[in-house]
Amino acid sequence: MDFFQAQNHRASEPFQHTQLSHTQSNMVSRIEHPAGGYKKIFESCEELAEPIPAHVTGVIPAWLNGSLLRLGPGLFEIGDEPFYHLFDGQALMHKFDLKNGKVTYYRRFLRTDAYVRAMTEKRIVITEFGTAAYPDPCKNIFSRFFTYFQGIEVTDNCLVNVYPIGEDFYACTETNFITKVNPDTLETVKKVDLCNYLSINGVTAHPHIEQDGTVYNIGNCFGKNMSLAYNIIKIPPVQKDKSDPIEKSKVVVQFPSSERFKPSYVHSFGMTENYFVFTETPIKINLLKFLSLWSIMGTNYMDCFETNDKMGTWFHLATKHPGEYIDYKFRTSAFNVFHHINCYEDQGFIVVDLCTWKGYDFVYNYLYLANLKQNWEEVKKAAMRAPQPEVRRYVLPLDIYREEPGKNLISLPYTTATAVMRSDGTIWLEPEVLFSAPRQAFEFPQINYSKHSGKDYTFAYGLGLNHFIPDRICKLNVKSKETWVWVEPDSYPSEPLFVQNPDAQNEDDGVLLTIVVNPGASKHPAYLLILNARDLTEIARAEVDVIIPVTLHGMYKA
Repeated sequence: MDFFQAQNHRASEPFQHTQLSHTQSNMVSRIEHPAGGYKKIFESCEELAEPIPAHVTGVIPAWLNGSLLRLGPGLFEIGDEPFYHLFDGQALMHKFDLKNGKVTYYRRFLRTDAYVRAMTEKRIVITEFGTAAYPDPCKNIFSRFFTYFQGIEVTDNCLVNVYPIGEDFYACTETNFITKVNPDTLETVKKVDLCNYLSINGVTAHPHIEQDGTVYNIGNCFGKNMSLAYNIIKIPPVQKDKSDPIEKSKVVVQFPSSERFKPSYVHSFGMTENYFVFTETPIKINLLKFLSLWSIMGTNYMDCFETNDKMGTWFHLATKHPGEYIDYKFRTSAFNVFHHINCYEDQGFIVVDLCTWKGYDFVYNYLYLANLKQNWEEVKKAAMRAPQPEVRRYVLPLDIYREEPGKNLISLPYTTATAVMRSDGTIWLEPEVLFSAPRQAFEFPQINYSKHSGKDYTFAYGLGLNHFIPDRICKLNVKSKETWVWVEPDSYPSEPLFVQNPDAQNEDDGVLLTIVVNPGASKHPAYLLILNARDLTEIARAEVDVIIPVTLHGMYKA
């Protein structure tokens, strides 16, 4: 079956994957979306009073008994006040329960302060990523004036991800607040302020979690002489005395900032068995603007970003045990990065695989809902102006003096990435490109994390973005660049999560779980899709009778 035949294959039948061993053209979406069905994934929905049964086609593997937990925006306006950015909508938690071949679906809004107060006052009360909150219009002018000067109220709208700490589970965004949730009932348990335990201003929604449950994360902080820096934090695993692991959190190591009062935006970081890798991009947070204008002018988070078009991108290294910064000056050309695919050590080098966006223009500028909900031709035009995506491999030498200046320091036989010491003491990096196609992104990457995080690996799985619209699931062999794709017309999947077969013999023995929305379907407009991770053929799907809005990240709980 060729690609175009595959696109027209009936959705009711198992979809056949397309595999091209010597080209990456199958990772490039040829599907158009003139009907604009993708707009439906950016619309508000209601939570469910109780789990609803799903209609299962195919056979779910007997060993797949657990819960797929997902988070994303579910409420895109409060009354007649709209949220403007993709990362503003109120946090909605989703759960597909799989048990003995049957599936149920459930969802609830997190009862964060942002949500509860908005529902109570029927307006946006706390400023979100791209939407400013304003004082209650019912107050008199003096009350509104003083409200502006009460300081910054940081959002606890934890819509980005969920992860375990000890025996508990926490929803998160990128501020200092995380929200403890009950993964069985989806009830909101409590709000936790990490500033009470650690020297950080906020942490990412992409921690690294080791086999014993130890959690590592990164966030910016105030370093020496009130300059900005970045702390790697460590939260220990389950405690023998059953105390809260968060209470025993600590800072492991600190990375310096390239600019004293302008930290870079950090969405994720890399970790190998013995090293931390921090990628410092030219996307900067203007801290003075954040502190001074926020209270006066109703500034939101997006208003405080700017780019340093002279900086390029810097890579930083630190050891894990003990945590010590390595003062190597790795430099390369400017790019945005939100997701690290994987990092690992090999023969005195650290291999770093990233989902990058070329240049210093901030990608989030193109993720306003007004852009994403335009007609298809306008969506494509906007994407033409945006930074272009590329999957890249960088290699960082641990011995930077192994060759004389001007010569390539990288001797790994399987990569074309280079590193060259320059006369000013910086090491200039050039990447190997693993995948590149205009306006076609391999994003929201996943790997066989439990077995290969921080180690040599072969396969990455991702969500294919077609001019920012998610319309395919992709698999990439990072060694051979061979690719596989699952795609169906007018269908919009989410980040694929890999679940390993308990009897696995190979790295890709397992399944991928993704939520797919097909707004044009006469019934069952959304479903949980289960794919064979080896070749992306369909194993089963569990269809529900409700639309599911866009989800960002999540986890599988066995």
